[in-house]
Amino acid sequence: QVQLVESGGGLVQAGGSLRLACAASGRTFSSYTMGWFRQAPGKEREFVAAITWDSGRTYYSDSVKGRFTISRDNAKNTVYLQMNSLKPEDTAVYSCAAARYRTTYYYLPASYNYWGQGTQVTVSS
Repeated sequence: QVQLVESGGGLVQAGGSLRLACAASGRTFSSYTMGWFRQAPGKEREFVAAITWDSGRTYYSDSVKGRFTISRDNAKNTVYLQMNSLKPEDTAVYSCAAARYRTTYYYLPASYNYWGQGTQVTVSS
């Protein structure tokens, strides 16, 4: 079992930056693919970014590519999402997720086995 706890959300002006962190429990964290998703009110959950267990590959949605960076520190059981040049349309609840098994469908919520409760990010114009 893996428990995920997000932190770092908040209110920021457009053009600003935030760094989200997701702390994981469990000794097998280092073997999991980790992802970030977001959900805005009235919208479906949306893929944001993912990173393989060894940080060898990272993936981003087109809407955040070039502005967001996902990284992980397996020694600290933590995955990060650095968000720069934030826009009002980035406002959402951001959740991290862990996938037990290697997957090419990293952009699908169904590929992930464990989820955090989420942290609110609000970008004002």
